[in-house]
Amino acid sequence: MKRHQSLIINHQSPITIGWLYPQLMSTYGDRGNIIVLQKRCEWRGIKLTVLNLNEGFDEKLLDDIDILFMGGAQDTQQQIVSNDFTSRRIAGLKKRIEDGTPGLYVCGAYQFLGKYYKNANGTKIKGLDIFDLHTEHSGEGKKRLIGNIAIKTHDGKIIVGFENHGGRTYLKKNLKSFGQVIKGFGNNGMDKTEGAIYKNSVGTYLHGPILPKNPEIADWLIEKALERKYKKRIKLEKLNDFLSQKAKKIMLQNMSSY
Repeated sequence: MKRHQSLIINHQSPITIGWLYPQLMSTYGDRGNIIVLQKRCEWRGIKLTVLNLNEGFDEKLLDDIDILFMGGAQDTQQQIVSNDFTSRRIAGLKKRIEDGTPGLYVCGAYQFLGKYYKNANGTKIKGLDIFDLHTEHSGEGKKRLIGNIAIKTHDGKIIVGFENHGGRTYLKKNLKSFGQVIKGFGNNGMDKTEGAIYKNSVGTYLHGPILPKNPEIADWLIEKALERKYKKRIKLEKLNDFLSQKAKKIMLQNMSSY
């Protein structure tokens, strides 16, 4: 897509990011994902606004969202968010995801999209039942899954990040993983899967945050948002990602050395 065409399209109306529960669900630098989306739109002349959807938000606001984002949190914060999700908010979010609104859901948010999360005390926190998966805490005395991670997506992209989770996530057969683990633990440390992808929504355990290290995912989210908004195929103008690609290369080299 040529630059002048991009500018004409995107001056009509901005892309809106709906940031779900930024005050409760934002650990390990997840705010960096929002910053990357903002900057990569700005550098292309694409208008973008961020709408913070905190406790008690009006579910009608979801109707005008073009990209959804939700970060990670601890068990206590997840329980607060679970309690805040009324049936109308759940229905609104499900509708957006089923309609193909692109979204990124990290760690606790990823778990929350499943059927349930069983915490260390054995208590089940009800999920939104959008992704066909469930998560169970590793239990007392069992190690957390921590460290740098590299995965290969189903379209051949190499993605890097940092994982730190006590929960083990298990996908049902009809749910596609985000990728296969090259190095690290992934969903549960056993089946070599990492994350999940459904429609245009990505769930993942990759912190770091994920988008600065893998800007191609940010561009995919932006492209999908524009395509859905304007009902036409979009190809974003390329940016100079030399530094992020160099950092990824060094990270992969370091991981291969141990």
